[in-house]
Amino acid sequence: MNLKPDSKVLIQGIAQPLGSYYAARMRDYGTNIVAGVSVRKEEYQLPEIPVFDLVEQACQYTGPVDTTIIFVEPYRALDAALEAIDAGIPQIVIFTRGIPPLDVVRLLRKAEATNTLIVGPSSSGIIVPGKILLGAQESEFYTPGSVGLITHAGILTYEVALALSQAGLGQSIGVNLGNEAIVGSSFRQWLEILAKDKSTEAIVLVDQSGGSSEETTAEFIAQVIDKPVITYFAGNYTPGSKQFGNASSIIAAQLSGPVTKATTVQQKVAAFKQAKVPVAQSPSEIPKLVKKALKKK
Repeated sequence: MNLKPDSKVLIQGIAQPLGSYYAARMRDYGTNIVAGVSVRKEEYQLPEIPVFDLVEQACQYTGPVDTTIIFVEPYRALDAALEAIDAGIPQIVIFTRGIPPLDVVRLLRKAEATNTLIVGPSSSGIIVPGKILLGAQESEFYTPGSVGLITHAGILTYEVALALSQAGLGQSIGVNLGNEAIVGSSFRQWLEILAKDKSTEAIVLVDQSGGSSEETTAEFIAQVIDKPVITYFAGNYTPGSKQFGNASSIIAAQLSGPVTKATTVQQKVAAFKQAKVPVAQSPSEIPKLVKKALKKK
């Protein structure tokens, strides 16, 4: 992934209230928003950004687009993402939540076939502090630095970013993968990206209950990643019997194979400790573990 201040960014659903609001915030942060797409152009309130009916029309006007951010309604999200893929956009951030699981499965199959990077659904996006904002990340919690932050959490993301910033540990990137039952890119995919990123010296993973791939992620870190990785799992003190999944999680499990019980936070912690990957007990402990790991490099 190559995110630069001059990267060309498209907003799909720019006339939606949230699309318009966050487009203005991204533009004010310095993001190079080259165009928007909307079926309701008459409701659009940012005349300095050209708006088109179709992604193809926008790309013909702007030239190749690096990233698109989708703010459309859940029932239109699949079509919007497929339209972006057909236009050759290599990176898609999906802010929309509540997309039907079957739609997400169809999208991810198409993305895999076209080597398209999907972040989301229900993602607050990506931020490279001081350079570019893609989505709804709250930029005031971030400072430029060398710690990569990858999360499946919501508001907790900002608590961790703030703790790192206050400890003098700026971030090279902040990525929110979304917290739906089925999402696009994974911890493992972003670990591979940040392992090659020269501006990232350490990586922090923040997760919560649900999912069942953490054992393989822990093994992958131990065997492949040569940069320090620190993890934190929200809900470590919640009894396993209280860590319920939702209907989408059940559907996701059925779509991916035999139904299995979602991994509890305690099981995730045990998997990472077994792989000798440091696990913080609270967000405030993360900066201490990062500094300790960097000293060992």
